[in-house]
Amino acid sequence: MLQDIERYLACPHCAQPLTLDGRTLRCTAGHSFDQAKQGYVSLLPGDAHTGTGDTAEMVAARSDFLAAGHYRPIADALAAAAGDAADGLVTDLGAGTGYYLTHVLEQAAGGVGAALDISKYALRRAAKAHPRIGAVVCDAWRPLPLQDGCADLVLNVFAPRNGPEIQRVLRPGGRLLVVTPTSRHLGELVAALGLLSVDEDKDRRIDEKLGPWLERGEQAEVDFRLSLSQAEAAAVVAMGPNAWHTDPGRLAAALAELGDPVSVTGSVRVTTYFR
Repeated sequence: MLQDIERYLACPHCAQPLTLDGRTLRCTAGHSFDQAKQGYVSLLPGDAHTGTGDTAEMVAARSDFLAAGHYRPIADALAAAAGDAADGLVTDLGAGTGYYLTHVLEQAAGGVGAALDISKYALRRAAKAHPRIGAVVCDAWRPLPLQDGCADLVLNVFAPRNGPEIQRVLRPGGRLLVVTPTSRHLGELVAALGLLSVDEDKDRRIDEKLGPWLERGEQAEVDFRLSLSQAEAAAVVAMGPNAWHTDPGRLAAALAELGDPVSVTGSVRVTTYFR
């Protein structure tokens, strides 16, 4: 709930601490932010745009797909890598529906979670995903509405990575867990459906962007098999960036040629960085 992360929040206008007064967050400078009835609060500055956020349709597809357990190996790997850092504030940058944050918190009785995302549709679900999650609408490329050095752990799963801000909100010794797809991830669907492919040089580019701010630690590959119905294969396309580039009619026709179920490779890297 929002009350669990209140003491870590900062005003997006003046960076002062925020205090929860009923259903409104206030700072000493007089800025205020009302909690939506769905449980999240928007801490976007007034000139922010949410056009890049996941749509309601994308969020629904992701929620159904994740609920079926297809990406449970990724969630398990995150929980294992989190260790005792999950007993403090766990910030999920690009949290979506809160699926991964929930799984990490379930392994740590004392931790609380800040689900940060620009999509209010995603955060409507994240706010209800776990009793110790507070959901906040914000822009990952702007100053995050969190106080300096407050986070023990930051999760970043298929999401934007703002190195300076991640370093600022992490406590000394805190860690960042980054999940990125390998070039093999969903390879069968990429080839058959003409989807966006993963750059082989992605890891190096991420290291270059995060390197000035954080120290890289261990990296583990997580490989697993997915057996998907045609509807689930369509969902995995609809829940990610391919949703912006795929014609639904052509997608349905191409999926029909793949048979049912479709055997697909899941392959990601989980990389640890430290402040």
